[in-house]
Amino acid sequence: MDETEFWEIIDSTREAAEGDPEEHADLLVERLMRIDPDSVLDFARHFEARYNRAYRWDLWGAAAVLLGGASDDAFDYFRCWLIAQGREVFEGAVHDPDALAELLDDFDEELDGDGEELGYAADEAYEQLTGVVAPDLGLPPQPSEPAGTPFGFDDDTALAERFPALWERFGPV
Repeated sequence: MDETEFWEIIDSTREAAEGDPEEHADLLVERLMRIDPDSVLDFARHFEARYNRAYRWDLWGAAAVLLGGASDDAFDYFRCWLIAQGREVFEGAVHDPDALAELLDDFDEELDGDGEELGYAADEAYEQLTGVVAPDLGLPPQPSEPAGTPFGFDDDTALAERFPALWERFGPV
């Protein structure tokens, strides 16, 4: 599976789910179960590589603005959700997290930002197809610390300065 096919699967299942992350995860599992197990592992590698690439302090800060704070787990689930938004949103956010203010049509704290189940979709599909747990993907592990320069997410002034467009559009009222 190449990168284009990976993003096509992400996009088609997201559109069919009408943006609902849980429905998206269910549709993703169903879609992955229609391909061979090796391709499911390829999909998982593409997903995991992007998940690790998004492990950045600046993206964590953007998640904190959107979610009103972001614990370790919340940021993990946010990265899964971010991948599920498609190539343009994902790449734009990795390049410039403040660009999420322009890249996102809307953001509903109750529905958006938590893609936990999406992170398990390939594993679930592989296990259903083969009856065994997916093997190690052979990718380097996530770094112990996010890339970039750490900063405090509990300082509203710092968040507003670092992410002016995102803060203006999605920050606390």
